[in-house]
Amino acid sequence: MSVISLEALAKRYPKNGGGETTIFENLWLSVNKGEFVCIIGHSGCGKTTVLNSLAGLDRPTEGVIIVDEKEITGPGLDRAMIFQGHALLPWKTVMANVAFAVSSRWPKASRAEVESRAQKFIDLVGLTGSERKRPAELSGGMKQRVGIARALSIEPKIMLMDEPFSALDALTRGSLQDEVRRICRETGQTVVMITHDVDEAMYLADKVVMMTNGPGAMVAEIVQNPLPLDRDRTGMHKHPDYYALRNHLIDFLVSGSRTFRDNIPPGYDPRKPPVVRPAVAA
Repeated sequence: MSVISLEALAKRYPKNGGGETTIFENLWLSVNKGEFVCIIGHSGCGKTTVLNSLAGLDRPTEGVIIVDEKEITGPGLDRAMIFQGHALLPWKTVMANVAFAVSSRWPKASRAEVESRAQKFIDLVGLTGSERKRPAELSGGMKQRVGIARALSIEPKIMLMDEPFSALDALTRGSLQDEVRRICRETGQTVVMITHDVDEAMYLADKVVMMTNGPGAMVAEIVQNPLPLDRDRTGMHKHPDYYALRNHLIDFLVSGSRTFRDNIPPGYDPRKPPVVRPAVAA
């Protein structure tokens, strides 16, 4: 069942001296309940603008965004955002940062109920024992864990993630990817995530949305990830479709995202939702 529908979305900004710059146009995307979708594409194609529009932080110039059969017109507690930076309140403890979100979602809950719910999600992201620490006392990875706990604690229908692991070292990034995948699988969370990392997209996503270069960006293709739902990071490369998928995504980022409009496939119609394709054959 589709929980998110982006329909004929466009974003344009006025130019100095007149006219408009089109960041993207005729963007269609459907996301099913419990699905993990990654959007890849070069800087300037409007990925973050799409995510901000989904969060209700920005308004598209054209088109509509439907969440649970209702058009969104602004931010809401049904959508939680995790940014590149942790965006924590520096004067509050881990518990207080998460509890702040919980009390926003359930303003009539008692303090004990708020802290009990906050504790559940602090435990879920592996930060038990760090409840009284402030952000300055935490590592980068721990700060992002707090951000994830805070987002999950309001039980959003949709989690939006804007390259949340890009500033972390490789080991911390891998550990958090594992945690996010585990949590989302256990909770059935619907996720839309932006990433530049092909391997991250392959590990986390059920579908990969590929956007062409901007300005005037469009969705070139949506690829269904053929890897099994129960993925083992160390054994993924042994899957028969692994390298075909990886090469397809890399080829797109290296050249396809730039040349797609000069070599549009037969039958492609930017005014219609793109077809979700299986992974290409080796």
